[in-house]
Amino acid sequence: MPEKPLIAITMGDPCAVGPEIIVKAWGRPEVAALCTPLVVGDRLALERALQVCGSRLGIVELAEPEEACRVPDGAIALLPLSRLPEEDLRYGRPTLAAGEAVYRYICTAARLCLAGRVAAMVTAPINKEAMNRAGHDFHGHTELLAELCGVDDYVMMLAGDLLRVSLVTIHEALRDVPALISRERVLTTIRITAAGVRRLTGKASPRLAVLALNPHCGEGGMFGNEEQESIAPAIEAAKQEGIDAMGPLSADTLFYFAQQGEYDGVVAMYHDQGLIPLKMLHFDDGVNVTLGLPIIRTSVDHGTAYDLAGTGRASEKSLLAAIRMAVGMAAGAKDGLM
Repeated sequence: MPEKPLIAITMGDPCAVGPEIIVKAWGRPEVAALCTPLVVGDRLALERALQVCGSRLGIVELAEPEEACRVPDGAIALLPLSRLPEEDLRYGRPTLAAGEAVYRYICTAARLCLAGRVAAMVTAPINKEAMNRAGHDFHGHTELLAELCGVDDYVMMLAGDLLRVSLVTIHEALRDVPALISRERVLTTIRITAAGVRRLTGKASPRLAVLALNPHCGEGGMFGNEEQESIAPAIEAAKQEGIDAMGPLSADTLFYFAQQGEYDGVVAMYHDQGLIPLKMLHFDDGVNVTLGLPIIRTSVDHGTAYDLAGTGRASEKSLLAAIRMAVGMAAGAKDGLM
């Protein structure tokens, strides 16, 4: 592997903004300074993004990922895994073929990571419905990567400079969340989050805030008993293991203190509880990182943004932040810190 880490960047949904934010990020000098990037995706989608963004970058197709280190400045290294026709590349209208291509991009990048051929993977946004219609029944990147890596215990975290938020439940219907809040699941999330934040911050004992599920922490059982039966016992068990975890804490006030730096990480019980405040502060520069995997995977913290696809106006800031985090985590792994 070259001195600079080789980072695989999956294109995501080729009918969305992924190709465009990749082109815009590639044009930033800091990317080449940090790593050797490699796009896993589709040539026609990338060519169209170059036109939309007014970029003069070229494209060099590779047979093997290691060839990326020999691609000259001014060209994008591409590992072409699909050759979709124009009818499968209509903005905002992904087809079964596009959904199948997305699945192949993710699987290939993950397997390259597992084989040690690339140092990390960074993912652009996907259309989960298209991937599911193509026959791959996963709620998102996180669940697919966990299966590919043979991992049962994993955590989705979104991170920015001010907040780092992990989730006990991820893509679940809100009506199903309470039944999923078990002591074991909360404790596992706290453990993985503590280890992940430790690696991201370098702090030996990061301070974690663990949220309640119900308003006012259940108000002594008036609004629910998940705090008493599951969350508080999990926090106590984590403390017994030496983890600096506080809670259960009410979500309506906690984030005011968390964004001031009083906590190194926040464990939220469900998707919107944690990610609405995170994206309020880090919409452009937040990073999605999957903790608990044997590989490094970071991602943009936004979706497909079909309303911006084809305009060249989608921001590359979150992708740049994801690349920076992947490079930092790869350096930590190389030094034996992860």
